[in-house]
Amino acid sequence: MKKAVMVWGGWDGHEPKQCVDIFEPWLKSQGYDVLVTGDLETFANAELMKSMDLIIPVYTQAKITREQQTGLLEAVKDGVGIAGWHGGMGDSFRDSVDYQFMVGGQWVAHPGNIYDYEVDVVKPNDPVMEGIGTFKVHSEQYYMHVDPNVEVLATTTFGGEHTPWIDGTVMPVVWKTRYGKGRVFYSSLGHIAKEFDVAEVKKIVQRGMLWASK
Repeated sequence: MKKAVMVWGGWDGHEPKQCVDIFEPWLKSQGYDVLVTGDLETFANAELMKSMDLIIPVYTQAKITREQQTGLLEAVKDGVGIAGWHGGMGDSFRDSVDYQFMVGGQWVAHPGNIYDYEVDVVKPNDPVMEGIGTFKVHSEQYYMHVDPNVEVLATTTFGGEHTPWIDGTVMPVVWKTRYGKGRVFYSSLGHIAKEFDVAEVKKIVQRGMLWASK
C-alpha cells in the first residue's frame, strides 16, 4: 500500500484542516495509507519521511527548524513526491529559501484580494490538465516569484485595476518540477475549502498528487 503524509497548520484563514478533510478520504480511495498530523516535527523524522510515497504540506506562514527542513528536503531529493496548493505549500516558510527552491516559487502578493479571474491551460495534453479548458475562479489571484525552470501547466493574466504596473503580467498558476529524484507539483488555487467545489480546481490537485507520488 502506498503511503502519504499530510502536515497541516499555520494560519487558520486558509482552513488547513478543512482542506485536508477534502483530500484525505480521496487519497484513501486511491489506495493510500494516510497519516494526518498537525506537528511540523514530523518532517524531522527522516526515516518516516523517506518511507512515504507522497508528502502534502498544508501549512501557511510558519517557521521550520533546520532539522525539520532537512528531513523534508532530503526525502524529496531521494524520490518522495510532494504536492500542494495555495499558501499551504507556496507560502509555508517565508524565511526558508531552500524550501522555496524545492517548491519552485513563493507567494509575494494578491493585489485586490478576492475577485473573479480566469485560469488559462497552457499544456492541455498534460495528464494533469487533460480535458480541462479555460475556467473562472473567485479567489485570490496569486502573484508569485517563480523559478523559470518549472514546467508551467496553467497561467493567469493580471489586469491593472489594483496595481497598474503589473497590467498584462502572465503568471504561472499550476506547475510541475523536480527536486533531486522527487517530483514536485504545485497549484496556487484553493484559498479556502469551498474553492475546491470548483471541479477543475479539485481535479487539478488530485491529478497533481497522483503525478507527484513516488
